[in-house]
Amino acid sequence: MYQIYGVVALLVIGYGFGQLAERRHLKSLIAREREANALPAIASRFPATDRAYRQQLVGGSVVIASDYFKTFVSGLINLFGGRVTPFESLIDRARREALLRMKAEAQELGAGYVFNVKYETSRIGAGRVPAMEVLAYGTALIADEPVALRATNA
Repeated sequence: MYQIYGVVALLVIGYGFGQLAERRHLKSLIAREREANALPAIASRFPATDRAYRQQLVGGSVVIASDYFKTFVSGLINLFGGRVTPFESLIDRARREALLRMKAEAQELGAGYVFNVKYETSRIGAGRVPAMEVLAYGTALIADEPVALRATNA
């Protein structure tokens, strides 16, 4: 009987701490995405041709793990089939984090544009709690000449 209480306690603790960590990470992502929106990152294979650019590969990766509650619920879903919704938010957060890290690297190089953005996702570990690695990479375009800001007349 104590074993059942232990499993239930672990599930409740996993759910509580998992939700807390997820909320904190989402708040951080939203704030950082607002700042990083100034740097366009698109999937187009063709770069801008309005001026001369240097090109450099940039990337960002993240490894993110699931909590015990999501793992337990996803195990139940796997028994009956259907969408594994507990992992959808996990993958979404990982992709967003990897993209932000890629943009940060591009900004450090002084890039004004990132094109041909791609994602790679892989599962890490075969243990009880799955972890995912997401890699975002693209080509940063760094202008040879600094971009002059033009004043607009309103």
